[in-house]
Amino acid sequence: MGDEDFMRLALAQAGEAAAAGEVPVGAVLVHQGQVIATGRNAPIDRHDPTAHAEMLALRAGAGVLGNYRLEDCELFVTLEPCAMCSGAMLHARLKRVVFGAADPKTGAAGSVLNLFDHAQLNHQTLVQGGVLADECGATLQDFFRQRRALQRQETRAAHPLRDDALRTPDEAYDGLPGYPWQPNYLSNLPSLAGLRMHYLDEGEGSNDALTYLCLHGNPAWSYLYRQMIPVFLDAGHRVVAPDLIGFGKSDKPKKDSFHSFDGHRQNLLDLVERLDLRNIVLVVQDWGGLLGLTLPMAAPERYRGLLVMNTTLATGEQPLSAGFLAWREMCAKNPEFDVARLFTRGNPQMSAAECAAYNAPFPDKGHRAALRAFPHMVPEFFDSPGAEISRRARDFWRDQWQGQTLMAVGAQDPVLGLPVMLELQQRIKGCPEPIVMENAGHFVQEHGEPIARQAIDFFTGP
Repeated sequence: MGDEDFMRLALAQAGEAAAAGEVPVGAVLVHQGQVIATGRNAPIDRHDPTAHAEMLALRAGAGVLGNYRLEDCELFVTLEPCAMCSGAMLHARLKRVVFGAADPKTGAAGSVLNLFDHAQLNHQTLVQGGVLADECGATLQDFFRQRRALQRQETRAAHPLRDDALRTPDEAYDGLPGYPWQPNYLSNLPSLAGLRMHYLDEGEGSNDALTYLCLHGNPAWSYLYRQMIPVFLDAGHRVVAPDLIGFGKSDKPKKDSFHSFDGHRQNLLDLVERLDLRNIVLVVQDWGGLLGLTLPMAAPERYRGLLVMNTTLATGEQPLSAGFLAWREMCAKNPEFDVARLFTRGNPQMSAAECAAYNAPFPDKGHRAALRAFPHMVPEFFDSPGAEISRRARDFWRDQWQGQTLMAVGAQDPVLGLPVMLELQQRIKGCPEPIVMENAGHFVQEHGEPIARQAIDFFTGP
């Protein structure tokens, strides 16, 4: 038998793992041309994090040979081994390891690192990858595709869709670059009345950890924070990033008239209370600020800090800027404008796939009610909806705010750039000079990694 024959036996083991609900990885151990042991993934069934296919095959083979040294053995496994399994193979002094599909996330035989490529070790094991790679990879892809479909069915059953709303198909979000986090949904908040709101909730942190509450604007969604979220998580903090109703993975009411300043504000207030968020650093930009800056005065004890980027408080006391009026007119004249093109124009460093991700929530004009409604919701006059609560928020930030504030500004923003932000700085008690991102535009989060790192130092430093 040759390498492909042994790999097909390993694939059969992977199929047994899939049938048992385990990630489909299989292995066979060969001694002098004869199969002496097999293994399939079983960490769930055995309640054992070490029960990978390779580990089980090694244990069984050692029992057959009566020796923990497996120097004249070859191991065939359908997926590139992880660091744990690679270490065990080296300790067992295997003659050769052959794997099928590469593992770009945890592979320790060349993808993430190569534990077999260290001359300092007292044993060298030969490694060969790519044997029946397509078949091995397809087995994994089919398994995860089926599992995602089942999860989607369960989610739909738990959160039925209202007759007056639409829901972007989950498949629209498959494979988005830089957005690996699992969705969370709520539909039983009082203000939602059965609409499904999506939010990210990552990282648990310790008792003294911060919660970064990241609020997006129009026409973005939580994808906007993908450059910043990993920085916050790596520092041991929690991140909550909701999609406003009408955006991202949240439900999308069909009528423009559904959307209101007070309604969206109440959604956010209810979310903070339901999740019982504390030690909050409020992270806002665009409509995330128009709405978000009105939240802390409702429960100031929950908030520790503010990271504010390219936004404002619309109090209805000053005329809207020429830049904003031009934006509002463009939206009115082009209600189906290309969201991806908008991001491409202001962010040349973004890939085409990243820009396209901003179109994902809006497959047709029926899903775009929020994009049409939000430009007209900015409080323009003294008695506009949202103006009075914004004036109260202005007074809160000026007179009562006790937390820390960090401001970052995308200098290339023609609407909410440096002049607007410097005016806002004067309204926030204790706000230091802003971080100016010279190459960033309105969507400053697309340059957000260095801002997030400075935020970590600022809010948790000595």
